[in-house]
Amino acid sequence: MNKKLLFLSSFLFLLISMNCNSQKSNQYIARQGEMSFFSYTSAENIKANNDQVLSLIDFSTGEIAVSILMRAFKFEKSLMEEHFNESYIESDLFPKASFEGVIQNLDPTHIGTQTRIVKGDFILKGIKKTLEFKIDINKIGDVLSVKGEVEILVKDFNIKIPPLLSPNIAKSIQVTFNFDYSEYEN
Repeated sequence: MNKKLLFLSSFLFLLISMNCNSQKSNQYIARQGEMSFFSYTSAENIKANNDQVLSLIDFSTGEIAVSILMRAFKFEKSLMEEHFNESYIESDLFPKASFEGVIQNLDPTHIGTQTRIVKGDFILKGIKKTLEFKIDINKIGDVLSVKGEVEILVKDFNIKIPPLLSPNIAKSIQVTFNFDYSEYEN
């Protein structure tokens, strides 16, 4: 199946599933969310950015869904990008990662910034792990943004690192994200 078709069909599934659970249209979409990760090592820091992350949020229920196209991560060095896609993430086999969760104690009437905990399932390389992390939500009128960070453990997702390179790859990866949403109209 074509990677773009797979990505779009997964996104549509997330969109439909959120629509089925919502009576009132209080839904937002971020079509070009930003996500980056950073790994510090003594040999060389590894950093990548992705500005093609899709996200949906239903502000009335607190449900949030994120779809991440793995090949959209861009590195400073092309060799790092090649190793990331071919050896570690295996992007041909696992073209995307996803997160589906619920924002705990979300106050949909709150104007301004609120800090909340999100709990949900993150799927990377076909492996599902429950994550819980803090986010900042800023809502002013129809403008909604969500930002935060989460730590991912390499061992949790069967990312195989050759013993020779093991000292050069951190055991945990710091992932940061920033999504600017607009209202989604059914």
